[in-house]
Amino acid sequence: MVTVSEQYEAYPYPERDPADESKRLIEGSPSHPHEIDHFLFTGQRDWSRPFRVLVAGGGTGDGLIMLAQHLANAGHPHQITYVDLSTASRRVAEARAKARGLTNITFHTGSLLDAPDLGTFDYIDCCGVLHHLPEPAQGFAALRAAVAPDGGLGFMVYAPYGRSGVYPLQQAFGALLEGLAPAERLAKARQLVEQLPEDHPFRLNPHLVDHRQSDAGFYDLLLHSQDRAFDVASLMSVLTSTGWELADFTQPALYDLSRIADVPGHLDRAAAMATAEKLRGTIKLHVGYAAPAGRGVRVASGSNRSAVPHLRGVGAKPLAQAIAQRKRPKLTVSGVETRLDLPKQAAPLIAGIDGRNSVAQILNAARLDPMQASTLWSQVDGALRPWGLLVYSGF
Repeated sequence: MVTVSEQYEAYPYPERDPADESKRLIEGSPSHPHEIDHFLFTGQRDWSRPFRVLVAGGGTGDGLIMLAQHLANAGHPHQITYVDLSTASRRVAEARAKARGLTNITFHTGSLLDAPDLGTFDYIDCCGVLHHLPEPAQGFAALRAAVAPDGGLGFMVYAPYGRSGVYPLQQAFGALLEGLAPAERLAKARQLVEQLPEDHPFRLNPHLVDHRQSDAGFYDLLLHSQDRAFDVASLMSVLTSTGWELADFTQPALYDLSRIADVPGHLDRAAAMATAEKLRGTIKLHVGYAAPAGRGVRVASGSNRSAVPHLRGVGAKPLAQAIAQRKRPKLTVSGVETRLDLPKQAAPLIAGIDGRNSVAQILNAARLDPMQASTLWSQVDGALRPWGLLVYSGF
């Protein structure tokens, strides 16, 4: 069997070329500062305070580089600690940081299970790692021991239903290709995938793309030797048992059962989200934020008029223009299609979202009746925030 460590030495993931850092900054979730602030600090964190970050299982560095670059651009005091088992992945991450001149990063080769030995952190990024541990609960517990009492965790773990077809192939390839070196396993598995019947569940799943993007992506998706998915119920269970509480998922609308069906009174929040996940059937990743249990974390919202709104994944001007023209822009999120339905009077408010002005300043600039402006902003917030398109942060 090719071990997890051997896999990532052979195929660092995701596949990245440090030379590309001069062309673009890869953005994503979790760990954008606006998101961190929104989900863990009610959008009100004092960024003049030093920010201590652990990137646990940082791989080739996507989350690391994004967060470090934004912190450096803003001039906020910070120190980031990176840890990963793979020396090959670490070399890529180090080269990417060097290409950008990012210096406030300490690199370690090791296990995230040793996170408490590395210090105490205001924020921990753990994206795409916990589901590859022999005992994921040990990883959640180790990170809980390393987070500050008022800090939090940004995570991504695999979800089962949107990855239909993956796990039977992983098991089949594990049996067929036992004893082969990574490159041989990859070549033979590619041949076998080409021969799959057209109605194989893997071929019918349109949400899986990693195997088409790179050798590392193919190997990570279909040849991984240690991979388990979490449905909502098992994720909530492991969070609770290891001392975490869910702040929220980054796109909570996906888990909102009331958008799909009438919610019976006997379902609590966790059960309702678990039911929504089953009815959706297309969620392949759970991306969210968690805080130490008992901290009472509150996610930011537009009810705080001093909060500064930011759009994510959509431009203010084109969205405002579409709404002004009475269009209903289509969104596709994790295979779910919806439309943004807002009155044209909301267009000036959307156009005013520039990442600097507060909600109050945007409403005042629109020169609308205060009651009408407040109602319109509630509609904007309700349409955009649940899909992860609107967050609040003073960053």
